[in-house]
Amino acid sequence: MDEGVARPAEIFGMHVFDKSAMKERLPEDVYRRLMTAVEGDGKLDGSIADYVAAAMKEWALSKGATHYTHWFQPRTEVTAERHMAFLNLDGEGHPIHTFSGKELIQSEPDASSFPSGGMRNTFEARGYCTWDPSSPAFIVLSHKGGTLCIPSVFISYDGTPLDMKTPLLKSIGAIQERAMRLLKLFGNRTVRSVDVTIGAEQEYFLVDEEKARRRPDIELCRRTLIGAPSPKAQAVEAHYLGAIHPRVLAFMEDVERDMYRLGQVLMTRHNEAAPGQFEFAPVLSEANQGCDQNQMLMEVMRKMARRHHFQLLLHEKPFASVNGSGKHLNVSLRDSEGRNLLKPTSNPRRNIQFLSFIASFLLGVSRHGGLLRASIASAGNSHRLGGHEAPPAIMSVYVGSQINHVLNCLAQGVNEDMTAKGSIDLGMDRLPTLNSDVSDRNRTSPIAFTGNKWEFRGVGAPQALGGPLTVMLAIWSEGIERFCTALESRLIGGADVADAALAVIKDAWEESANVRFEGNGYDAAWVEEAKRRGLPVCRNTVEALDQYLVREHRDLLANLGIMTDREIVAYHEVRLEQHNETMLTEIGVLRAMMFEGVLPAISKQLGREAQALSGVPSGLRDRLSAWEKNLKRLVEIKCGILEKLEKLDATVASVKSGDAHAAAEILVGEGASLMGSIRADSDEAEQLIGKDLWPYPTYMDMFRIEDFEL
Repeated sequence: MDEGVARPAEIFGMHVFDKSAMKERLPEDVYRRLMTAVEGDGKLDGSIADYVAAAMKEWALSKGATHYTHWFQPRTEVTAERHMAFLNLDGEGHPIHTFSGKELIQSEPDASSFPSGGMRNTFEARGYCTWDPSSPAFIVLSHKGGTLCIPSVFISYDGTPLDMKTPLLKSIGAIQERAMRLLKLFGNRTVRSVDVTIGAEQEYFLVDEEKARRRPDIELCRRTLIGAPSPKAQAVEAHYLGAIHPRVLAFMEDVERDMYRLGQVLMTRHNEAAPGQFEFAPVLSEANQGCDQNQMLMEVMRKMARRHHFQLLLHEKPFASVNGSGKHLNVSLRDSEGRNLLKPTSNPRRNIQFLSFIASFLLGVSRHGGLLRASIASAGNSHRLGGHEAPPAIMSVYVGSQINHVLNCLAQGVNEDMTAKGSIDLGMDRLPTLNSDVSDRNRTSPIAFTGNKWEFRGVGAPQALGGPLTVMLAIWSEGIERFCTALESRLIGGADVADAALAVIKDAWEESANVRFEGNGYDAAWVEEAKRRGLPVCRNTVEALDQYLVREHRDLLANLGIMTDREIVAYHEVRLEQHNETMLTEIGVLRAMMFEGVLPAISKQLGREAQALSGVPSGLRDRLSAWEKNLKRLVEIKCGILEKLEKLDATVASVKSGDAHAAAEILVGEGASLMGSIRADSDEAEQLIGKDLWPYPTYMDMFRIEDFEL
């Protein structure tokens, strides 16, 4: 069967050096020793590296690969790679293919150009990539070959992590260890390990490439800095889950095909709420591999969008006044016997265990919600959070009406029957039953329990999953550790674990009252209520990023061995610098669009109107007040824009010197205010100027996907 019409199962994983490919090509003892490292039961045995490298090379060559790269994730939200050829020359000048175990395990890309937050001098170039065997290598094909990508961690010369993957792997290890501790307290003797499973619902926009190229803001900033609302925008809700445009469907099918080859199943595809917005949702997978796959997905989407003459927009808020794009991060825990630890069952004891994991997470968020807020803070996400179905910027947790009711009854010692179809017995006469469908959805909640997983809805669409997932797992790890310590103290003297766990759950439920919220997160009253509860209410990105520097948050990451205090401070510096670079770029593009497009268009419209006005018959002169008022307003807009641009130039000049934090405060305050005011003037001008004179494609233009032959 031609590969273009092959069934998904026939091509699934064909470009991944997964366990089946390893088992087929490696000697049995080498495969077994490699799996020991992959499954976290020991360190990688360096003596097998040459065997693995040889097998990996032959497999890659058989798939058409010509190069290999250590594929890593610096703290830039995107991936990095340096390609090395398999082709070499022997001592006599003959061509041979080479790839040694040493080359597999480690490479040395230049680290000087990647952000480090001051942990190293820029003139110190040495950095190392080290193979991560727990995430399989894969091949990215090109028109004339392909590249073997080897997932890797990235560290500096002195061993300091410079990437997102290293802290993530440490956070996965932290929660695995503590989850096993809790399972053993519940008598789970056959469970060997616990895995974190994730799935990220990826939202995105598609814009016709030709239109996008005529918008400097889209090309350089990936969002519109100006643009009046379209008359037919999100208020007309025909787009959501509607019929998929044929061009978009063709794009989706090609992305799915490439991701099947790379070992990821995209279970869902559909139109999202905003015009031109869409979504992919994958099947849950192991956390480390899932983070890598999401990076692959974004890159495949970028490549495929160009092939289909689209511009892919992964910005959190590409268009004002309509939905932004998030990456809803779904997280759960799975034991070695395949059980989802966040899924209620028909076993009363396991349901109490299930509630213990729920309560542990709540304990963590009640203390460290500010750290979660910091993990999703960026210049882009600041435009998205808090409206148009995006979650608020205040971190709270929604557990659903049934869990909320059950645990409130437990806390109050109330016996109430909630028996319903599909209900789950907790095995205690004094407790209500728990329905298997334990949660509705609260679209205004940043973090929600959705039946068998936590859904962190605050993550921005372009964001690397490693940052927010690391924080989420760290917070949960501390919660589990505190829960276990309290449970162990109650088990002294031979108490039943179910009774003891229910008592600890009750205490955790009461302690986490500050962060649990079932209401409307958009309500202005919630802001004041959150302040009364002592929750961090961050007014902007700078305040949110400063949550990294809160002592208890720094201690959490350091005590778990995820990031040292020095690394946390440096990471905060990196994120501030990225915020400032983004805003300065946007200011520069906005300024150019005003002088190169908007201001000349206003002048042309004024000239056209003046000429038309001069030709009005004298007998109608007394009817021109509205017309003259319109002209006066255009003049006021142009003068206003020029005055604000002068102030914006002065603002930029003021941040050229001084530290990143001071610059960020100026940019997020005065800078953002001036940009918003200039945009408002420009958007008003757009509605007063002839379409033939307006220099840029409008929102109405960009929301319309053109029909042409596929």
